[in-house]
Amino acid sequence: MPRYIGPLLTHDNAAALLAARAAGKSAWTGSLDLGRSSGTATLREDGWAWNGLHFPYPGKLKERTIYWWDGEAFVAVSRYAGSLIKLVPTQWNVPTFEIDGIKMLPTSKESPLDDARRKVALIAPQGKTVLDTCGGMGYFAACCLDAGVAKIQSFEKNPDVLWLRTLNPWSPNAESPAAGGRLQLAHGDVSQAIATLPDASFDAALHDPPRFGIAGELYSQVFYDQLARVLKRGARLFHYTGAPNKLTSGRDVPREVAKRLQNAGFRAELALDGVLAVRR
Repeated sequence: MPRYIGPLLTHDNAAALLAARAAGKSAWTGSLDLGRSSGTATLREDGWAWNGLHFPYPGKLKERTIYWWDGEAFVAVSRYAGSLIKLVPTQWNVPTFEIDGIKMLPTSKESPLDDARRKVALIAPQGKTVLDTCGGMGYFAACCLDAGVAKIQSFEKNPDVLWLRTLNPWSPNAESPAAGGRLQLAHGDVSQAIATLPDASFDAALHDPPRFGIAGELYSQVFYDQLARVLKRGARLFHYTGAPNKLTSGRDVPREVAKRLQNAGFRAELALDGVLAVRR
C-alpha cells in the first residue's frame, strides 16, 4: 500500500495552528508528522499551505485522535470493520493504536518505540535473520533495522493495521532506502504461515501476540513447536505476554508460556513484561 505523506493533525498541533492565525501571524512552525520533523505552514485567511498544498482550517478536533487529509477533509485515522481500530497520539509523539478501545502497546512510562527497543535488545539482532510474528505498528522491525539486522520477516494478519502503518510516520517503510530490502512485510496469519517456513531458517524471533483471550492459538503448544522448528539452535526469542491480573483471570500466563516453551525445546525465563527463551 502507498505511504501517506500529507499532514497529520492532533488536538494540540491544530490548536497551535489556529492560535497562530488568531494572533495575526503569517506562518506557524511545528510538526505535522507526529514529531518526526518540523516544518512551516503559511497562514492565509482562506486556509493554510504546507509543502505546496492548500488546506482548510480544521474545525474542533477530539483529543486522543489523529487526523489525516483524505482529499476532501481531515478525518480520523480509524476504521471500523467489525472492530474499531484507531491510531492514538501519545505524550511521546510515537503513537499507539487501539482495537475497540483496548490499547495495544504500553505507553504509560515511555514511548512505545523505546519500549520496543528494550525488548529487541534482548535478542541482539545485529547481523541476524529475525522472525517478527505479529508486526503491528512495526516498532520491533524499526528497532531491528536500526540495530543492523541482516533480514527481518514480519507478518501482520489485520489489513486495517497494515493501513494504519501507511499513515504512521514512525512505522518503518519496507521500500525505503533505510530498510535496504532487509524488511519483508507479509499480510498473513503467522499461526498458519509458520508451517511454510523452512527449518532452522531464523537466528532470532520476536513474538508480540494479542492477549490470550483474542489469539489463543498464538500461545499454543502447537505454535511453540513450530517456533522451535524454524529457529536455529541457540536462537533467542522474546515473547511478550504483558502482566494479566492473576486474581481476575485465575491464570499466570507468563509462567504458562515459559512452561510450554520449555516443552518445545527452549530454555525460558521471565524477562521484562514477557518471556526470554533460547532454543536448545
